Amino acid sequence: MIVTVSCSDDYFDVNTSETAPTTKSLAPQYRIQGAIENTTGTAQYRGTREVLGIVQYGSQNVANYYSETWSSFLTSGSYFFWQNAYVYALPNTADLIVLGREYNAPNYVAVGKILRAYVYGMATDQYGSIVTEDTYDGESSMNLTPQFVNQEEAYKTIFSLLDQAIEELDQPSEIGLNIEEGDVLYEGDENSWKQFAYALKARYMNHLSKKSSGELTYNPQEIINLCQKAFSSNQDNAKVQFLGGEAVNQNQPFSEDGFGSTRFDFFSEFFVKLLKNPLNLEEPFEDPRLPTIVPEAVNGGYFGVRTGAGVDTDTDSYDNYSIGNGGFYTKPDSPTYMMTYSEVKFIEAEARFRSGDKSGAFAAMKEGVQADLDKLAVPPAKISTYLNKLDDEVGISKITLSHIMVQKYIANMLNPETWVDMRRMDYDDTIYPGLKRPENVNLDIFPNEDDWIQAMMYENNEESRNYENIPDNNPAIRLTTPLWWNMPE
Repeated sequence: MIVTVSCSDDYFDVNTSETAPTTKSLAPQYRIQGAIENTTGTAQYRGTREVLGIVQYGSQNVANYYSETWSSFLTSGSYFFWQNAYVYALPNTADLIVLGREYNAPNYVAVGKILRAYVYGMATDQYGSIVTEDTYDGESSMNLTPQFVNQEEAYKTIFSLLDQAIEELDQPSEIGLNIEEGDVLYEGDENSWKQFAYALKARYMNHLSKKSSGELTYNPQEIINLCQKAFSSNQDNAKVQFLGGEAVNQNQPFSEDGFGSTRFDFFSEFFVKLLKNPLNLEEPFEDPRLPTIVPEAVNGGYFGVRTGAGVDTDTDSYDNYSIGNGGFYTKPDSPTYMMTYSEVKFIEAEARFRSGDKSGAFAAMKEGVQADLDKLAVPPAKISTYLNKLDDEVGISKITLSHIMVQKYIANMLNPETWVDMRRMDYDDTIYPGLKRPENVNLDIFPNEDDWIQAMMYENNEESRNYENIPDNNPAIRLTTPLWWNMPE
C-alpha cells in the first residue's frame, strides 16, 4: 500500500514520505526505522506544533496567531495532526506488526504495538474519541468511514497493546531489532523497549487522576510500581536523535533549518519568566537551565513574547526577545524526546504525593530534577546549588503539587504531554504561577477568563468523508468540552 497526501505546508505533508507505508514484501527490519520516524517526525511533531501556544512554550512574531488565540485555522478544522497520525504513523506501525508475525519476530510486533499505543495516546489526548479498531491494520484496505470509539475504550486499547508488547518482548525472535540499523530509538536493546512500554503505561495511568469509578481508575500504587519497572537513568530516554544536515528532514523540526521552524518564532513570556523563578520565591532564584534552553536576545538578556500578542515592530524590535531556535531543544542536531527518565520520576512524585507520601514525592521529584539537569549537561556545581535550594525552600514539609508540575513542565519542553498536564491541573495559576490566557483569545467561544481550550477540532477532510461517524465537531463544543479523563467523579 502506498499512501500519498498533499494538503499541508510542512515537509512531511507536501511530499511523499520516504518512510510511508509501502508493501509487506519487505522484512520488518527494513520497516522499523520508518515506523519510529513517522511516529516522531510526523505525528509527534505536528501534535506539538499546534499546542506550543496553548502550553506557552513558544510565541509567534505576529499577533492573533490562530493556535495561540484558539481561532481561525484551528476552528475551521485545518489542523493536520489527525492526517499525520492516521495516514503516515499508524499504517507504518500496523505493517510492522503484520511483518513481525510473518517473519516469526515477536520483538518487531512488540515495537509496532508500543508505537501504535503511543500514537493512539497522542491522538485521544488531543481529540477524545478516536478510531482504533477500524483503522488500517496492515492487511485490509484503508477504511474511509471508520467507527470512532470513546476515550475510555481508546485507553483500554492502549493498555492492552502495551501489555501484549511486554509479553512479546520476552519471546524468542529470529531477527534482531537493529540488524539493519533501523532501530534508531534503542539500537536493538529489547529491554529498553520493555522499559519504555512500562513508562508509557505509567504515563497513561497517571492521566486518570480524576477517575475514581468504572473499569479504569486512578491507582497511585500501581503507577509507582510501573515507574519502578520503567526507566532507571537518562540512558533509557526514548529519543530520536537528529544529526543536522542539508536535507530538511535531517534537522530537528523546531530548529532554524527544520521544517517547523517558522512555527516557533520566540520563547514565550510565561516560559522565560518561569525559568527565572521556578520555585516562585519572593527573591527570585534563576533556574540553571535557562541559558541552555533559551538563547539570549540579541540586545541582551532573556525575554519572551507574550503569547497571542506578537511583536509590534513599530515600537519594539525582534532583537529584544529570545528567538525560538538555537537552544538545547531547538538546534539542528537536537533530539526529539518521546519520554524521559525525568518524566517517569515526576509521574512517580505525583502518585506518591496524591497517596500522602510527601517524603517519597520529594525524593522522586528531586531525582527527576537532577536527571533533567544532567540531561542538559548543566555544570555539577550549579546542579548542587539548585538541588540544595530545593532542599532549603521546598523539602518534605513544603512540597506541593505545584512544585512537581512546574519541574515536569520545564523538563518536558516540546512534548505534547504537557497539554495533558495543564488540562488535568485545570490551567490553575496556583499550580503554574504566572499562567494566564493568551492575548486576543477568541471571545466568541471563550468569553470568560476561566474558559480554556480543552480539545482539538477533527480535521475537515475527516468530517467531509466520515460525517456519519465523526463526533460533534462544532467548535463551540469541541474546543470547550473536557475530555473523559478530565471529568471529575
